[in-house]
Amino acid sequence: MTNIAVTTWSLEQTAPSDLLPAAAPEGDVRIVRSEVPSPEFSRFLYASVGGDIRWTDRLGWSYARWREHLERPGVETWVAYDRGTPAGYIELEAQDDGVVEIVYFGLIPAFRGRRIGGHLLSYGAGRAWDLADRWPGLAPTKRVWVHTCSKDGEHAMDNYERRGFKLFDTQVEEEAEADTPGPWPGAYPV
Repeated sequence: MTNIAVTTWSLEQTAPSDLLPAAAPEGDVRIVRSEVPSPEFSRFLYASVGGDIRWTDRLGWSYARWREHLERPGVETWVAYDRGTPAGYIELEAQDDGVVEIVYFGLIPAFRGRRIGGHLLSYGAGRAWDLADRWPGLAPTKRVWVHTCSKDGEHAMDNYERRGFKLFDTQVEEEAEADTPGPWPGAYPV
């Protein structure tokens, strides 16, 4: 197995006014919070969005582990739908001292390049800023952060920067090159 160098960039917003919203795409695109913890649905989103960019860290999670994660206070999944079909998602996670991480964000490959991603990121970042309004007991959000890496989509970094996220850290690490898992084996052309 060969190793590859992976660059990870961490970006942040430190005030709600940092958010630079994208225009909503044309058509029937809606963003809805998935309020019922559903390991099946969350795993579907994770595998479908990240399958071609080698998201693998959660593939081995059990049903119980998914449920435990999704039921934590301050964890939210917001799903973009294009004409009723799931197109992508953004997962938020409250951390200590008013920090909210955008843990996962992306679109299913068939929906990329249609201006849905900027809109979903804008909407999700806005929900990160008002997360405490929906979760009594959580501290008001003081900082929203995200990381992206060189394995992510080619427009990811640009999208974050256009939404007002500022770079605060860069790391380069070697990791074993993994096969592209797809939502099921062989889903994406080589």
